[in-house]
Amino acid sequence: MPGSQQPKNYLHVLSLLALCPSRAAEVISYFAGLDSHGRNQLLALTDSHHVVLRALQPLGQAATRAGLAEIAQFAQGAINKERGRIENALKFLEVICREFECAGCPVAVIKTLDHWPDFGNDLDLYTPADRLHVTELLTRKFHACLLPRTVGDRLANKWSFRVPGLSQDLEVHIGRLGQAGEHVELANRFISRRQPKRVSGYTFQIPAPEERVFASTLQRMYRHLYFRVCDILNTATLIESRAVDYTELRAGADRGGIWAGVATFLVIVSNYLEQYRGAGLELPADVVSSALFGAEKLFARGRFLYFPVLPQGLALYTRQLARTVLRGDVPATARLSLLPPLASVAALAYGVAGSSERIW
Repeated sequence: MPGSQQPKNYLHVLSLLALCPSRAAEVISYFAGLDSHGRNQLLALTDSHHVVLRALQPLGQAATRAGLAEIAQFAQGAINKERGRIENALKFLEVICREFECAGCPVAVIKTLDHWPDFGNDLDLYTPADRLHVTELLTRKFHACLLPRTVGDRLANKWSFRVPGLSQDLEVHIGRLGQAGEHVELANRFISRRQPKRVSGYTFQIPAPEERVFASTLQRMYRHLYFRVCDILNTATLIESRAVDYTELRAGADRGGIWAGVATFLVIVSNYLEQYRGAGLELPADVVSSALFGAEKLFARGRFLYFPVLPQGLALYTRQLARTVLRGDVPATARLSLLPPLASVAALAYGVAGSSERIW
């Protein structure tokens, strides 16, 4: 199999395992044909897409049924290691959240628990509390070290910490959400409408279903412009639970100027899911009609599934900016206006140094 096709093939295998586990037997022969390097690459991809448990459990079960003990053991070893990492992270997360609440800092765990039973590579929190209060709490109680901030971090009002004993970084979004920190009213909903979630014996406060869709939309459609398999699976699970109030979803998204992004995000998820399950999501007609494009625009590049910056990404940005201007939100408009020049600088940095991390 040509080396240039490997990343695309790995994404296909991963999508089959995670989105349609009943078809795991279809990938056994492919997996058996990989050498140790190939298997480790595929394992690393499951980690990047936050589906280690949800992809490797069906793989291990299919391997056991096929009498392929080596593959079953490979899968189980990775699963055991990942469960240990997750359990350690949950212990820290529970204590950190408890200390926030005791200190009068209401907090919601965003994105991190959407992957359950898998887990992300960072612990993401949102709080409207004072930044100095948050920093003092984390450094005093947990001996946390504040990590260097990029221009993008400063614009988004995000602080990252390294906590001794915790393998993941702790990312705290304070008072604002969005690539430019343009969302204040929308961010407030993450606290005012938060709900308890019981995970592995711990109870956390997480955003309501509608805000969970907003968080995913902001991250995928307005920040990274690429999808991971977990984005498809997490959103499908949420929509299929029928927990989303679409009237509330549209009201909040319209107010934040991101309805086109929300609708497009959901249609992409539905389209991609249909490729593997034969049926997409049951979405309201106004969601489908409001989408600017679907999964036909996704293309595999490296580890992820991207959609084009031009014209698709630009169209979403300009619609958000226009809605923000019409709403008369001057601070948000000013913040959004900074994104094009910063993106240009980031592109230049990537071309010269091969990395845009100094910007974002």
